[in-house]
Amino acid sequence: MGAVQGRTLKDLLQIDGLSVRYGPALALADLNLTVRAGELFVLLGGSGSGKTTLLRAIAGFVRPTAGRIALDGTDMAPLPPYRRPVNTMFQSYALFPHMNVGANVGFGLAQRGMSRQEIDARVAEMLALVRLQGLESRRPAQLSGGQQQRVALARSLAPNPSLLLLDEPLSALDRGLRTETRTELMRLNRQLGMAFILVTHDQQEALTMADRVGLMRDGCLAQVGTPAEMYERPTSRFVAEFLGAANILPGTVQPDGLSFALPTLGATGVASVAGVPGPGFLAVRPERIRLDAAMLAPAPNRLSGVVVGRSYAGETMEWTVRLADGTLVRSIQTLDDGLTAATILPDAAVTLSWQPDASILLKE
Repeated sequence: MGAVQGRTLKDLLQIDGLSVRYGPALALADLNLTVRAGELFVLLGGSGSGKTTLLRAIAGFVRPTAGRIALDGTDMAPLPPYRRPVNTMFQSYALFPHMNVGANVGFGLAQRGMSRQEIDARVAEMLALVRLQGLESRRPAQLSGGQQQRVALARSLAPNPSLLLLDEPLSALDRGLRTETRTELMRLNRQLGMAFILVTHDQQEALTMADRVGLMRDGCLAQVGTPAEMYERPTSRFVAEFLGAANILPGTVQPDGLSFALPTLGATGVASVAGVPGPGFLAVRPERIRLDAAMLAPAPNRLSGVVVGRSYAGETMEWTVRLADGTLVRSIQTLDDGLTAATILPDAAVTLSWQPDASILLKE
């Protein structure tokens, strides 16, 4: 059992020691994962990280080399894809061009032997759910990209699977439609109480949509957690840099676990959450760094440098500052806190500062 955004959810999908090989190449390596009923779980990662292979293994399209996949306590190994209570929405949508919308949505239901009356009722229900009422007779070619995406979603939801797998479902949509569709998918997840596993390489998509995120690297899960946990408390440099921009400073975590020495800068940092003593990295998000023109007295979590670049982005301003050892540090601040585009210019000497809870201590 687990709590997600105020909801108590039971475990639905259990993956233990899953490995997949394509010839000599190891695509998944001894992977363990639990997904809860009703959860919107996002698999995030770059190309070749193994996220789509994991999705296909759950669906039954890829046979594992080792390990176990269980859904609601039932081992999936003996079951072919069409007998698993799992449905997949593919990146290409895979709509049948010769069928109208109604026939596309009802296709899987007909394969299950449902009566025409039952199919028509379910199709109408699904099209209302994705807000495509009245388009039953249109062919896919007569629909916009966003409408085709919703038809594919309705078809995937129609058999009422226990788990819906979505492989990069938003990648073909323009920016405005992507934002709208994110909201729709989140609404459907809550309304239906159905578990979704969504694959994406888009970090913003993962952070804004997920109950929990699993970041994949080289066939393994680098970290699993809520978006806030992943962003605010990454467990490795890889996670810190993949999920949003991060300033990374090499140094040493001191024996107290809370202070961090920066030898090349002759400075120290202080964190509010202890790290493992020894060589490591201090990570600070750009939006957590305050930039001031006044050269304030040295103190923990305060560094001096020179502005070498700035970028205006409407609501925010981004500065690039060169520290004494040549390290470049970014600071991003909103323009409603008294800072304006004319306040701090290139070549200005500045002070960077941040609060202890913005210090992320990383062992690797």
